[in-house]
Amino acid sequence: MHCLRPKPQRFFWIIIFLFLLGEMVISVAPACGANNDYLKKARDCSRSLYRSKKRIKYRDQWFRCIQAYEKYYQKYPSGRQADEALYATAKLYKNLYGYSRRSGDLNESISRFRKVVKRFPKSRFADDAQYQLGEIYRRYKRDLDRAYVEYFKVVMYFPQGDMKPRAEKRLSELEARMGNRKAPPDLPDLPDLEPTSKGGLARVTDIRHWSAQDYTRIVIDVDAQVEYASHLLRRDPSLGKPPRLYIDLESSALDPSFAGAIPIGDGLLRKVRAGQYKPRVVRVVLDIESIEDHKIFSLSDPFRIVIDVTGESRKRLPPPGKGKTPSLTLAQQLGLGVRKVVIDPGHGGKDPGAVGPSGVKEKDVVLGIAKRLQEKIRAKLNLDAILTRSSDSFLPLEERTALANTQKADLFVSIHTNAHKNRRVYGISTYILNVATDEEAARVAAFENAVSAKRISDLEKILNDLMLNSKINESSRLADAVQQGLIKGLPRSYSRIKDLGVKQAPFYVLIGAQMPSIMVETSFITNSWEEKRLGSSAYQDAVAEGILAGIASYIRQIETVPGRG
Repeated sequence: MHCLRPKPQRFFWIIIFLFLLGEMVISVAPACGANNDYLKKARDCSRSLYRSKKRIKYRDQWFRCIQAYEKYYQKYPSGRQADEALYATAKLYKNLYGYSRRSGDLNESISRFRKVVKRFPKSRFADDAQYQLGEIYRRYKRDLDRAYVEYFKVVMYFPQGDMKPRAEKRLSELEARMGNRKAPPDLPDLPDLEPTSKGGLARVTDIRHWSAQDYTRIVIDVDAQVEYASHLLRRDPSLGKPPRLYIDLESSALDPSFAGAIPIGDGLLRKVRAGQYKPRVVRVVLDIESIEDHKIFSLSDPFRIVIDVTGESRKRLPPPGKGKTPSLTLAQQLGLGVRKVVIDPGHGGKDPGAVGPSGVKEKDVVLGIAKRLQEKIRAKLNLDAILTRSSDSFLPLEERTALANTQKADLFVSIHTNAHKNRRVYGISTYILNVATDEEAARVAAFENAVSAKRISDLEKILNDLMLNSKINESSRLADAVQQGLIKGLPRSYSRIKDLGVKQAPFYVLIGAQMPSIMVETSFITNSWEEKRLGSSAYQDAVAEGILAGIASYIRQIETVPGRG
């Protein structure tokens, strides 16, 4: 056996490498040592201060320790222990106030504790700093409202922190002391910090609304599903308070960016306001001017709570008497009240809808059909026709129905293409709002609502109450007319047109519509030859013509129906 001897050149490079490594260690070691030395001196200073009954009485002794921590923090602001140094200065100023009683010392402490929370939100000192703010406002400032907010931030933003149990205890104590007083609804001073969702609270992020003379829709956006309960309070003359409808959202917190109150002033509602009613409860209050009825339901993915309030019923123009020849549009002559149709091209923007084998997108197809239908309704029926979207833009489902209601539409037609995992499936169907009658209807609703089958089952449970005032019979009549218009008209130019009939399912986009409303599933975009048709201008025009024929047929039918509405 022979031992391998390194060549002279290899010895040279090994020596050079070891020399350079030694230089690096020598150059780094002093910095690390200096780093730890600064912090050690600061810690020793504060320990010595707190142990000395004599030194603790002198202001300059406090500042010696504060400056020692500041020296470290200023030299290493991004160091591993910069959070500890900053927190230590804040606590020193707080404790100094106990001797000095100078408001400047306490304010400096508050400023530095806030800086710890904002600059080091993931630090083990962040929740301690936030808790200390609550202690300052409770013990020294005697501001219970503000203390409540500061303690609540510990619960909201640091649900996994060790200070949460203490903060919750303080909150319970404050609630008992404050009685009926309410803490401020806002959570200021934390614009850069997001509450953690894991083990934390759902956030109420926004409140949106749409208004008309006799209808208002309020939507409360929440970033997770929560339980909620509503209560209607009648007017209290003794207190001079208006009637109020309020909704309590459990396990939730108000987002810091939310303004807190939204003026409405539409004759139904005065304003909507939100506040942190309890540590884990957000209360949304609707101050009422005058309403006749209200409905509340929730939608999923993302979770939101929808409140529809209504006032006086719409006033319809009386039909013209016999023998009179007033100047009426064709629609008025036929329908005696149908004057406006809202057409809803499904999906759009970031939501492409279903996509065919060759890449044709549902959102593009239905927009093309909707625009053609709008032109035909205006030109051939002389009706007002409005699109919920006229471009490739995203629109939440609840906003589409709200637009139809606020526009006081007489008909609402939502246009979609169907989809199925079996690409051989084809045909045309029209839907109305109701519980699903079969598995296929539930599947279509789940897809269009972008939810699971479980969510559809949950949604059906709340439909019974919502459907009481829905235009089910009229919607069914409209759906039959449109389905027949499509099935009779399309075979003139196209073969293999399959009639899948009129069905019912719980579609989000139809919930709350105050007029006859339908959803048209024009064809299956997942079927290769139906996709090819859907992508062509000629077929889109033919579909629009079929829907138009159905609307015209419906208008003729209702002319002879007594007591309509």
